[in-house]
Amino acid sequence: MKVFLIAGEASGDKLGGALMAGLKELQPEVSFDGVGGPLMQAEGLTSRFPMEELSVMGLAEILPKYRALKARIREMAHAIIETQPDVLITIDSPDFCLRVAKIVKERSNIRTVHYVAPTVWAWRKGRAAKMARYIDHVLALFPFEPPLMQSAGMRCDFVGHPVVDEPVATDAEAAQLGQGKVVLVLPGSRKGEVNRLADRFGMAVQQIAARYPEASFVIPTTRGVHDLVCEKVADWATPVTVLPADSADKRAWFKRADVALAASGTVSLELAANATPMVIAYDMAWLSRVIISRMLLVDTVTLVNLVSDTRTIPEFIGKNCIPSDIANAVCEVLADPTAQYEAMEITMERLGRGGENPGLRAARAVLDGLC
Repeated sequence: MKVFLIAGEASGDKLGGALMAGLKELQPEVSFDGVGGPLMQAEGLTSRFPMEELSVMGLAEILPKYRALKARIREMAHAIIETQPDVLITIDSPDFCLRVAKIVKERSNIRTVHYVAPTVWAWRKGRAAKMARYIDHVLALFPFEPPLMQSAGMRCDFVGHPVVDEPVATDAEAAQLGQGKVVLVLPGSRKGEVNRLADRFGMAVQQIAARYPEASFVIPTTRGVHDLVCEKVADWATPVTVLPADSADKRAWFKRADVALAASGTVSLELAANATPMVIAYDMAWLSRVIISRMLLVDTVTLVNLVSDTRTIPEFIGKNCIPSDIANAVCEVLADPTAQYEAMEITMERLGRGGENPGLRAARAVLDGLC
């Protein structure tokens, strides 16, 4: 069995690695081709080019790399059609992956699977119907997504979110990091996010420190942004501890923190898995902000709020990403975080905590679709 996979970001690499492990368990003779990061490579993929070339987010951010991305789209489509895999699995990164799938479907009968349903519940609802023209099967991370995909004509299986299977530190491990209030600061995993958010997060941190002078501020980093984060926080008025991406204490700090100030995204689910209260803040390039704000269909973009069907996590998005307001919210959560605990527990249950490994569930769904 030949499987061609494409992932464009660290989160997609994590999904792809777990899926590949599941496929190897269920179908030992499987072989892999495509594009992925270190986790997918560890499962046997030789990436055709560095995955980081595809790690671009936002309408305005894509424009400068548009020609290079178009060339990669054609290159990938040609490789898939030429090698004739049993299935093409594209993982998130829809601006790239779905364009590849479209060309492949127009020129072949190769089965196409997209892992991570598009956020049609948030904006651009018509994407599902358009996507159904060239995607046969969707693997969904959230339990409310299958009906939306199925109504557009695609098979869709909820396979669980990988966050429920990730290890978390014990209370004892967290306790070893010391006493006192700890604020986790998470300004994003992409350079564009860090560049937009770091100054505002720094100003918010300064105001939090003025009200909680005994608090410690810790910034875990991801591969590719550590040096940029260090450069940015050097100008902050408040001392912070920056952890390298490979820090052995990263999980323990997630568990130890009393509150987190985080960029919007899946990190909110990582925090929920650790029962760490949070405040979400995010902004994007001006053009992206204007276009997306006009198309948004939901009143919150925080995943914990959406999955739990609550609105207990404060968020400050776009023009509302104001340091003083963010700081006030963080201080309020520090003073009384209890409202968030039930929402975080509901979120983990609904995402599949305690069930079968999501990677194995995804692999089982892929193979069932091929029968």
